[in-house]
Amino acid sequence: MGRIDISYGGQWYSVANRTLDDVHREIQEGARDGQHWLAVNDGVGSASPAYLFITPGVPIALIPVPEPRDPPTEAVAAAYDDFEVEGFSPKWRGPTIHPERSPHS
Repeated sequence: MGRIDISYGGQWYSVANRTLDDVHREIQEGARDGQHWLAVNDGVGSASPAYLFITPGVPIALIPVPEPRDPPTEAVAAAYDDFEVEGFSPKWRGPTIHPERSPHS
């Protein structure tokens, strides 16, 4: 993993050269302690350091961005394991939020 994008307060930040598990752990420990400043990057290219205030209940999303040379995982590859028809998107075979609903409802 080369970068993790972070959505916080309607803005986008990033963390580089860390694993997703490491960042998850830091956020969980910081929230458990009541407060924590998470060091991140703000901006693209020549990013500036920024610090996000982590407390219980503060919404934050982590989005791992794979390196371009990283092959897709088996789960991702299987989700799109269907032939492509010109002009149509590949059929999604990944997990669904509401499996009991018909896709054509």
